[in-house]
Amino acid sequence: MKSLQTYLTDERIQSVLSGFKIGLEKESQRVDANGELATTDHPSSLGSRSFHPYIQTDFSETQTELITQVFDTDQGAIEQLEALHDVVMRSMEDGERLWPISMPPDLPEDDRDIKIAKLEHQGDINYRRYLAKVYGKRKQMVSGIHYNFEFSHDLLMSLFQLQTDYTDFVAFRTDVYLKVSRQYLRYRWLITYLFGASPFADKRYFTDKETEQPVRSIRNSEYGYTNRPEIAVSYQTIDQYVSDLEELVDKGELIETKEFYSSVRLRGSDKVEELLTRGVSYIEIRNIDLDPFERIGISKETLRFLHLFLLTLLFLDEESTDATHMLDLGTEYNNKVSLEHPLDKTFLHEEGSWLLEKITELNKQLTTPFDCTELLNEMKHVMDHPTKTLAGQMLELMAEKSWTNEDLGRYFADLYYDEAYAKPYQLAGYRDMELSTQIFMFDAIQKGVKVDVLDRTDQFLKLSLNGQVEYVKNANMTSRDSYVVPLMMENKTVTKKVLDKAGFHVPLGKEFSTVDEALISYPIFKDSAIVVKPKTTNYGLGISIFKDGATKEDYDEAVRIAFSEDNSILVEEFLPGTEYRFFVLDGKTRAVMLRTPANVLGDGEHTVEELVAEKNKDSLRGTHHRAPLEEIQLGDIEQLMLKEQKLTKASIPEKDQRVYLRENSNVSTGGDSLDVTEEMNEHYKQIAESAVEALGAKICGIDLIIPDSSINGNKEDTQTYGIIEANFNPAMHMHIYPYAGAGQRLTMDVLLLLYPELKK
Repeated sequence: MKSLQTYLTDERIQSVLSGFKIGLEKESQRVDANGELATTDHPSSLGSRSFHPYIQTDFSETQTELITQVFDTDQGAIEQLEALHDVVMRSMEDGERLWPISMPPDLPEDDRDIKIAKLEHQGDINYRRYLAKVYGKRKQMVSGIHYNFEFSHDLLMSLFQLQTDYTDFVAFRTDVYLKVSRQYLRYRWLITYLFGASPFADKRYFTDKETEQPVRSIRNSEYGYTNRPEIAVSYQTIDQYVSDLEELVDKGELIETKEFYSSVRLRGSDKVEELLTRGVSYIEIRNIDLDPFERIGISKETLRFLHLFLLTLLFLDEESTDATHMLDLGTEYNNKVSLEHPLDKTFLHEEGSWLLEKITELNKQLTTPFDCTELLNEMKHVMDHPTKTLAGQMLELMAEKSWTNEDLGRYFADLYYDEAYAKPYQLAGYRDMELSTQIFMFDAIQKGVKVDVLDRTDQFLKLSLNGQVEYVKNANMTSRDSYVVPLMMENKTVTKKVLDKAGFHVPLGKEFSTVDEALISYPIFKDSAIVVKPKTTNYGLGISIFKDGATKEDYDEAVRIAFSEDNSILVEEFLPGTEYRFFVLDGKTRAVMLRTPANVLGDGEHTVEELVAEKNKDSLRGTHHRAPLEEIQLGDIEQLMLKEQKLTKASIPEKDQRVYLRENSNVSTGGDSLDVTEEMNEHYKQIAESAVEALGAKICGIDLIIPDSSINGNKEDTQTYGIIEANFNPAMHMHIYPYAGAGQRLTMDVLLLLYPELKK
């Protein structure tokens, strides 16, 4: 392929230069709490490996493989790999971890104790048995990251339109990837130098010849998992590439074409021969060691550098037309660099500095958001200071701590295990999303349902399983509810009318559409227990409750607060009793929650404000629905509540004095949650289920006031219950992770409603 450098500064190229797509595949060994190879099977909670889109096993039963979807940003791939780590870590047997180093932990003395993956298809098992026989089981236990890379279609098409040597786009695209592959194989030693991170092999990896240790990367050296030296494939043309692979299979040198373990594979079809007609559409980079300093084995900075490196190789002229010589030279250089001492300056320092300058020159052509000058300056520093390479950092840390390689592996395995369980209600990579949505995504991923985030801010997901597509918003709004149902429940007036018509007890009240109309109506309510609330808002926002009636001043303030949340409000009678949230799904009560309003318990020493601050330190509390309990606030409503108790936020409550900051018990306004699903009287569950049926809803959170739950409730008996609200978007996280009591995994119930086959 002729030089492409002349096109680099063309404005048509510059506008599309940064576009790309990537997908990651990351292998790790499962180990027990002592850092020894796990003896358990692949976690059954992760479903069948035959269809799981994200979580597989590689060679052995203990070698977990995480596979991301294809993304057009590094951040997207990183986020999903973070999430997959959380799912796997929390799905493994108690105490199991993922080994953070490419080289496996101490291996069993007997090869028979290294278990080949227990897959469903015998052909897959037979293939692994063949690999064990030819290469030995121990080398199969090495792990790493595969980086699947595709230049953007716009970039390749722009280059195609500028050049004149090709008339067929597919042929041009294929030769682009062939050129980049040749270049990568020639210069891959730079990646080994910078990011090689397997300086040691623990016990029983070597069975015969052992290399001197430490080195930069055992995995990427001749001692790693490689084909025999005589296995050679040409990257000169696609015809030669395919022909060489097929000939190796025909001669029995390889059992299948996928046994070819090059640092670069040409991709575009599962069948190699189809590359002749379909062409190459992306490449798979396979020589990236696990970075033990990163929980997911690779950093965003490394991904960014790999993109810049490949982009540079696209425009950089090849130093020779003899592809075989260049590939042989690349293999020789890479092996030498792999086996250098990690703290020694590489013998290819001059060439490395030249390469980094070439990458820097290309970086100058990138638009500002993609500028990587700081990253490249750091890489130049690493080139000059081997202690800053990953292998160098590992040795430095081991020397500082007097650790062995095994100690380092155990330390980071424990660290990442603790991180995964620190907030088990969150999903790494997506912590900015609403909590119930995070938990729902966890369940879907765990069970092998493909998840696409269509709109992060709006919590909108697309699910796919066996060709069935479902769209879910806020983890509980699905196609199973008709469009009008959430509109009905959003409008509290309509909800009351529908329930009242169906014979259910609802509070009496009046609706106001203007502030003045509400204010002049105060005499109607001044001697009554009332609730002032917005007409349509959710999460308990803007609600004020007056059990003993309200003064004119307090009533006016409550009206103002309610109107700040909506353009219409309701003033209703206050129903005495205890409020319970019933979560009804598909006609059955799945959870019942007793909620207590935001409160603190006095100790005779600290102010209300200090007590609130202390209670908010609880790890279950957070903000914006990203923790099971919301932090307690001290806003206008809370201070109004304190005033009714003749307190201020500066008051010091007596010891054991319970101080309430809210009248309403919503968890979303700082309340506590107590799961009472099993204890709740079945009569009230039936009332809740019937009410939800009357609303025509499949998924609903319905709030009942019950004076005495030990007395059997009756739909017609207005003294036993009252329905104060129905919620089309009921928060599920408070049921899953309650303040007290057993949790109910409602997100899984929603998932099974959409995909009942997962029950199997």
